[in-house]
Amino acid sequence: MRFLDTAKVFIRSGNGGNGCVAFRREKFIEYGGPWGGDGGKGGDVWAEAVDNLNTLIDYRYQQHMTAKNGQHGMGKDMTGAHGGDAVLKVPPGTQIFEEDGETLICDLARTGDRVLLLKGGNGGFGNTHFKSSTNRAPRQANPGQPGEEKTIVLKLKLIADVGLIGLPNAGKSTFLARVSQAKPKIADYPFTTLNPQLGVVRIDTIDFVLADLPGLIEGAHEGVGLGDKFLGHAERCGAILHLVDGTESGVAKAYRTIRGELEAYGHGLAEKPEIVALNKIDALSPAERSRRRAALAKASGGDVFAISGVAGDGVDEVLRALAALIAKRRARERRGSDSERVWSP
Repeated sequence: MRFLDTAKVFIRSGNGGNGCVAFRREKFIEYGGPWGGDGGKGGDVWAEAVDNLNTLIDYRYQQHMTAKNGQHGMGKDMTGAHGGDAVLKVPPGTQIFEEDGETLICDLARTGDRVLLLKGGNGGFGNTHFKSSTNRAPRQANPGQPGEEKTIVLKLKLIADVGLIGLPNAGKSTFLARVSQAKPKIADYPFTTLNPQLGVVRIDTIDFVLADLPGLIEGAHEGVGLGDKFLGHAERCGAILHLVDGTESGVAKAYRTIRGELEAYGHGLAEKPEIVALNKIDALSPAERSRRRAALAKASGGDVFAISGVAGDGVDEVLRALAALIAKRRARERRGSDSERVWSP
């Protein structure tokens, strides 16, 4: 399935049904009064975050969503049926904007989040509604109110426990394929990965979702290369795994380039917990490995893991370190949700 993280959709709520003009005409009832029912309400348009979706590809082919119109009122004072709602089902992490792509309408961050985008038109009153002491046989009924319409922009920011970042060709796809069942494209040239890839990783007793984000380059926050299109996917990750290609001579420069992009982009990316790993150590001599690992540790100001995504060296140690970060985060979230449940009015 192709990955799509932006889509433009035209939405329209249903029209209300018209009111009915009718009179009671039955045997032995000489002066039957007004008997016209009201029109039904038009359907609303909703957006809902659901499980089992991780792309907006459906809205490349379905770019119009229209709710049903309400039925017209009928004789015998029968109200028309309400129109059916239209529901845009989107992955968790989807933001919905106005047509300008800047004005945020809502952020559906969690499964089950649901928001009303457009209200359906109200049904018109039938002539029964206009009966009075001075007007015993009204021939007046209201038309239904029209529905609303607008164009919206959907933008998906993947929700993953860990975001996998690094310069192009740092070995991110190879690492993802090693630790999960994901099958990303792997080749020996930059920008092999053009779309984010998700994989479920299990280490010991902990499962977590790892997102391989396409390679960033200097100036990405300003749209250079693949641009800032994929930096947004890292916003919702709980932690970052930063891979640096050990076969490069300037590992410290490579690290600082990516860190500079995270800081320039903002949105809290630079403050996320980070684990740094020197990748492709199977292609280095012991002396080169030690020297470049020390240079990377100095640049990052912390510990550096030495791994090989191809051979599997050091991979489990990195995964256990990530699992520890994720376990702490999940514990904090549980405590927060418990306190909200206790103190909510």
